[in-house]
Formats: sequence, structure tokens, C-alpha cells
Amino acid sequence: MITKAKLKEQIDSFPEQFSIDDLIERLILVEKIENGKIQSENGEVLSESEFDKEIDKWFE
Repeated sequence: MITKAKLKEQIDSFPEQFSIDDLIERLILVEKIENGKIQSENGEVLSESEFDKEIDKWFE
């Protein structure tokens, strides 16, 4: 979830004119980064070997 402060920060970083698509893409990216930080803080991460096993499954 994104906060109002993060939203304002992102809008302020844009030029005077921008497309809604650009804003939406940026907000999605920011939300994914925030979610990743939370998952990392909660220990919801894969080790490198677990990650390699998951990738191997994709190519079976």
C-alpha cells in the first residue's frame, strides 16, 4: 500500500506535464518496492539455492 506522502513525493518529482500512464507505472513500481521491503523485513525471502530451484521449475 502506498501512503499519501509517497504519492505526493512521486507527483512532485514529475515534470509539469505528464501522462496518467507514466504516473500509474511509477506508482505500481513504488508499491512493488514497498511490498518487497516489507516482505524482506518479515523474513519472507528465498535463499539463493531456493531461488535457483524455483527457476529450474520454470524450465522443466
